[in-house]
Amino acid sequence: MPARIIDGKAVAASLRAELARAVAALAFKPGLAVVLVGDHPASQVYVRSKHKATLEAGMNSFEHRLPNETAQADLLALVAKLNADDAVDGILVQLPLPKHIDADAVLDAIAPAKDVDGFHALNAGLLATGRAALVPCTPAGSMKLIRSLGENLAGRHAVIVGRSNIVGKPMAALLLAADCTVTVAHSKSKDLPALCRQADILVAAVGRAEMVKGDWIKPGAAVIDVGINRVAAADGKSKLVGDVAYAEALDVAGAITPVPGGVGPMTIACLLANTLQAAKARRGV
Repeated sequence: MPARIIDGKAVAASLRAELARAVAALAFKPGLAVVLVGDHPASQVYVRSKHKATLEAGMNSFEHRLPNETAQADLLALVAKLNADDAVDGILVQLPLPKHIDADAVLDAIAPAKDVDGFHALNAGLLATGRAALVPCTPAGSMKLIRSLGENLAGRHAVIVGRSNIVGKPMAALLLAADCTVTVAHSKSKDLPALCRQADILVAAVGRAEMVKGDWIKPGAAVIDVGINRVAAADGKSKLVGDVAYAEALDVAGAITPVPGGVGPMTIACLLANTLQAAKARRGV
């Protein structure tokens, strides 16, 4: 039997509708500020999508588009201004930044209470120690998709392929909090296919097109494909694929996220959820 397709678009649409109702019931409008430096094509698409989704949720959207040659000091000055702006509840600096800017310095400058990307060291530390935090949006969305399957996660073996601060490490913390047994695999792991075959829940987040093959997957496993890779298609154009060989995995997995249409829509929905959380926390609501 082919795997169940985990429809990220549908889950995200439900969450966004729920958030819009919650925002409409507030006596104030949460505000999200997004900062884009340079003209990275994919980043421009993401920023447009975030702006549209923020307005649809009934929130205020503040866009700041800066040229590629913007000095780090000027970017830090903008972040400080947004930190002090009471109309702004969440701040997101779109990554990647130009090479002459220290991304860690910029992320560390964002007020933790407004860090809706969940990348500040304080929020990362709170998450790692099992305390309330603003959680990175892609792992948060991935967890919601896993939970949408309606299965008890306690004692399940989760394997995460990738150890980035953006996905792999926070994903591990969330799965541990759900009482899973967690293995984090990476480029130095020995016999990666064998590790993957142990997974009841397999999360692929390495940024390598179709690296995880069908025979790496335990029959019946839930597969969350975080990867988004652009590759050449047979017609000479390009297409988006994940980190998992989707067609092969369909015949083995119990459930799987497609690319596109899986984790991607959840990232923006969880960004809005974080903005609402930050807005309410700042006002003691």
